[in-house]
Amino acid sequence: MNEQDEVDRILREWSAARPDLDIAPLAVFSRMTRITKHIDRVRVQAFERSGLTAWEFDVLAVLRRNGAPFRLSPKILVQQTLVSSGTMTNRIDRMAERGLVRRLTDPNDGRGVLVEMTPQGLTLVDAAMTRLTDAEDRLIGAMPRAERERLATLLRKLAISVDRFEMGAE
Repeated sequence: MNEQDEVDRILREWSAARPDLDIAPLAVFSRMTRITKHIDRVRVQAFERSGLTAWEFDVLAVLRRNGAPFRLSPKILVQQTLVSSGTMTNRIDRMAERGLVRRLTDPNDGRGVLVEMTPQGLTLVDAAMTRLTDAEDRLIGAMPRAERERLATLLRKLAISVDRFEMGAE
């Protein structure tokens, strides 16, 4: 493959400017950064077209993937969306005001709360997910399925490596 991208130019320039450095990781991470910026724009558009923000989608997606009755504790929502409990409380408040979720008393713990997705939330998250998968399929559509699967496998390995590094295991 002889096609060059913007990162190839950047790598050439860094090689000339700093021949003492091994810039091989930039070939991966600079491309990932650039691709992520494009993906973020596509995702925001898919969510906005469905009447949601990215963070609303994140919360509703956790509830949706959990299955009916689409109800979880705020603690699980915090864990799965990687935000603080204060941030999650604020998000639940705002989503409840919009009619996307409602708070219920936990029947197993009278002091506990559960967050339940409303029918409106279900409609919007399903529409957003359909738009998202359509948009992302268009982004990766030029790659044959076997290459997509190989890329997914390699990215999984990279994600595990990065997660271990972030947790201090390496």
